[in-house]
Amino acid sequence: MNAHGTSDETAPEIERRLGSGFFKPRDVTFVRGEGARLWDETGRRYLDCTAGFGVASLGHSHPALVSAIREQAGRLLSCTPSYGNDQRAAYLRELAAVLPAGLERMFLCNSGTEAVEAALKIARLVSRRPEVVACLRGFHGRTMGALSATHDRKYREPFAPLVPGFTHVPYGNSDKLADAVTDRTSAVILEVVQGEGGVRPATTEFLLSARALCDERGALLIVDEVQTGFGRTGALFACQHSGLAPDLLCLAKGIAGGVPMGAVAIGARVPDLPAGAHGSTFGGNPLACAAARATLRTLVDEQIPQRVRENGTWLLERLRALESARIRDVRGLGLLVGIELKEPAGPFLQALLERGIVALAAGPTVIRLLPPLVITRAELEEAVDAIEAVLA
Repeated sequence: MNAHGTSDETAPEIERRLGSGFFKPRDVTFVRGEGARLWDETGRRYLDCTAGFGVASLGHSHPALVSAIREQAGRLLSCTPSYGNDQRAAYLRELAAVLPAGLERMFLCNSGTEAVEAALKIARLVSRRPEVVACLRGFHGRTMGALSATHDRKYREPFAPLVPGFTHVPYGNSDKLADAVTDRTSAVILEVVQGEGGVRPATTEFLLSARALCDERGALLIVDEVQTGFGRTGALFACQHSGLAPDLLCLAKGIAGGVPMGAVAIGARVPDLPAGAHGSTFGGNPLACAAARATLRTLVDEQIPQRVRENGTWLLERLRALESARIRDVRGLGLLVGIELKEPAGPFLQALLERGIVALAAGPTVIRLLPPLVITRAELEEAVDAIEAVLA
């Protein structure tokens, strides 16, 4: 204990000692954020190129979001879906107005993996079929159903056996997908851009062939936009780039600007669902809905997806122009960008952190940039300069 009666341990040390062990926090303690900037406990400033794994879509401490949360916290925090609520009803109406055509109903939950679990349950419930086809390198979450759809062995193997009935095909291979979908397939689940799988955008041809295949064989198409939804790719929803119409659209991360929330948007091919077949105690709580309303309103009113599209195009061009023998490929869509290296990315992520740039991995060799959507061009230039320096 120090002179003030408090522990001399740092926050990361306490979290490593008393936490579950599933996380091993780096030796940085963030205590404040504004826009795309973070500050640690010493007052050092950082540029956030992770947005909390894509959650802080409006950046940190956005005034509209802070105001909505404060106001709702003083009115009502909890109201289960067994009763009506003004914020939940308003959000359902406002979200329905901007969703891709054909998505008419919504189930509200608390996270991306919960959204995926709900979509998988809905598919099995309405189809009465036991199997699901997913993609290699796909990532859909860590609960048992979502994990069964996820492909990476490091996530799956410690928890085997997983939910039966899941198969995986190469991402982007329409022929292999056609071979896998049968009259026992309840759903095909895929990402428009594989995030955790290395930042790999799908082609329009593959996405539309998956749609046609599901129509032909009576399966539902689940599109996982947990990471790509709400402006991340330069459209409000990534499936809009290709005109893809999912039957079930999974959403989370940036949906409420930092407050935990998830959703499944449900299309017309899904019949009415029986009451009580699924549920969520906290799903659609008034605080999360107020935050989601403020986030959506800001995204639309300030035309943030258009800014993301422009800044994302600039960022990809700037990164592709870097002269570094360490870079194998640069790919992405909007402000979801991956720099694939010819060697492990870990040391370079640490070097970036030491330069004040917070970035992510996407697999062992990919540096992933997932900044707040409000990041400025000057801040992106700062990030690129640091990347160029550490890869020199």
